[in-house]
Amino acid sequence: MAALANPRARHLFAQLVLAGASEPINAGPSTSKQRQASAMLVRAGLVREVDGRLDVHPEVFGRALAAAATEPRPGIERYLNARGEIDRYPSGAGERRALLELLARQALAADEVVPERELNERLARFGPDTAALRRAMVDEEILERTRSGSEYARTARAAE
Repeated sequence: MAALANPRARHLFAQLVLAGASEPINAGPSTSKQRQASAMLVRAGLVREVDGRLDVHPEVFGRALAAAATEPRPGIERYLNARGEIDRYPSGAGERRALLELLARQALAADEVVPERELNERLARFGPDTAALRRAMVDEEILERTRSGSEYARTARAAE
């Protein structure tokens, strides 16, 4: 797919796709850059050289998509992307709570007390809205604030 990042190669590929038929490699005046674009498309597997012509090889897209496909993650982790960030929130309250508990366990040890700033830094790995995530954990009684409101810890219930 990197070959399509090159403007000349992309333009040539578009011409070949839109033509609907093979085009001679050396049809019309050919420049060094055009030959390079042709060679780039051939190396990338997007086109094939057949009898001095370039033919579109669309199967490469199917192979690329198949290679990129991943198995769905099991359990509550299916709501996290490959980087461990929240992809989406569960619609059900039970799964939503389970997701928040999982993230709390990953962010804080059972007996750990941390300042809000540090908690926000730890929660940032799950997504950009750390304040909303922190509030949701407090609302679900997964995290609790100290009396001063400046530090957070997992609740006894969530630590179990």
